[in-house]
Amino acid sequence: MRMRLRHGICVFLLMVTAGALAENGAPPAGRLQKAYRFQKGGWTYVHLEGSPSDIGFQHGYLLAPEIADALDAVKLVDTRETKRDWEFFRTTARQMLWPRIDAEYQQELQGIADGVKAHGVDLDVDDIVALNAMEEVADYYVPWLNKQQKSEKNPKLAAPGNCSAFIATGSMTKDHQIVIAHNNWTSYLTGERWVIIFDIQPQDGNRILMDGFPGVITSDDDFGVNAAGIMITETTITQFEGWDPEGKPEFMRSRKALQYAASIDDYVRIIKEGNNGGYANDWLIGDRKTGEIAYLELGLKNTPLWRTKDGYFVSSNFARDPKLIKEETSGFDPNDASSSPNARHARWEELMSQAKGKIDVSMAEQFLSDHVDSYEKKEDANERSLCGHVDASSRGIKEWAWDAYNPGGAVQGKAADSAMTAKMSFVARAGHPCGADFLAADFLERHPEYAWQKPLLRDMKAGPWTVFTAGDKEEK
Repeated sequence: MRMRLRHGICVFLLMVTAGALAENGAPPAGRLQKAYRFQKGGWTYVHLEGSPSDIGFQHGYLLAPEIADALDAVKLVDTRETKRDWEFFRTTARQMLWPRIDAEYQQELQGIADGVKAHGVDLDVDDIVALNAMEEVADYYVPWLNKQQKSEKNPKLAAPGNCSAFIATGSMTKDHQIVIAHNNWTSYLTGERWVIIFDIQPQDGNRILMDGFPGVITSDDDFGVNAAGIMITETTITQFEGWDPEGKPEFMRSRKALQYAASIDDYVRIIKEGNNGGYANDWLIGDRKTGEIAYLELGLKNTPLWRTKDGYFVSSNFARDPKLIKEETSGFDPNDASSSPNARHARWEELMSQAKGKIDVSMAEQFLSDHVDSYEKKEDANERSLCGHVDASSRGIKEWAWDAYNPGGAVQGKAADSAMTAKMSFVARAGHPCGADFLAADFLERHPEYAWQKPLLRDMKAGPWTVFTAGDKEEK
């Protein structure tokens, strides 16, 4: 009851007009004048506009309650899994990451911290940078650091997989235009909070429409389009190992690439510049202007690129390049058909073969909702289905160190085609893409081994497939 009351108070505060914010050190109305937020289809839509500092301030102020809540969830997971306290993450953010962040994004991150604080939430820029690096520090830097330190007390960590995606063009699609789709796989603890639609009109670069996480400057599960016609998504490379402490944070490079790329070559160049190996992904990239699509396997040492104007690429956390598998993973086995990444890979290939010449956004929504287990050759919502339900699996996912019945899987889905991208638009569904609800109390009653999540784990109700467009306003 207290949580509901607190949420209600936060919503009320966010409805106060900018002109009423003059007292108690509140921000000048001008900084918030062009920004707004509203709820739609289970998502929070946020429009941000202006200088890097102003975009950051608007982000922090408008989403302050969500940022505080999201940070609590990230702290709980990352400190528990790494056995390192939050001050370790703050120090890493300050000493290693901050000096390697471009000035533009330093200003935006500081703006988020300032905005959150102006709304009465006591966080600083070290917290915000650590939040932005929630994937790369816990899953890439810490395992690398543990190897340097060689202590028997270090926990065994594995870079997770997470996500199912495809991109297709030419004769593969119904209208011979690009179709791209992605569902985000993560823990329900963080995934149920991954429900922000960011419409960002920066002072420099392209306008961006992307899904995202409160307080983070990039999409981070990575689905977005920009005003130059670039369409992007990715899935994480399972069991990747590699880190360059002198490199630039991945969260900054991915945001910069979407903001400034006007071509596939631009995107590849920007995201590779200063590559630190963090959050290593297979990137699916499309350019609606040319109809060309590409697949960038972004390791640290190996970064092969494939591209075509007539075909498709699928991705489900499997490494594709044999050299990268050998040199940069901790033993990923592409021949284990029972594993989640490979079983989903096989299902993607089946669907692409069956759907050639018919793929459109509506069909993409069906793909993201698919429950076929290609290994068992039957319908079964589990860790092998494109719409993942690991909480239903007694096997868990050993490659990611996910135990049996781990509360995680597909937490939302998005899809777009070239025509939608031309309008700066995509369709998205909050919650499981299949429409099933996750009920926290029922799950914890069946699986008390996950009681440590009880303070923050909540229901994840599926919303409807909903179209979002840059410049959307709340419907009256």
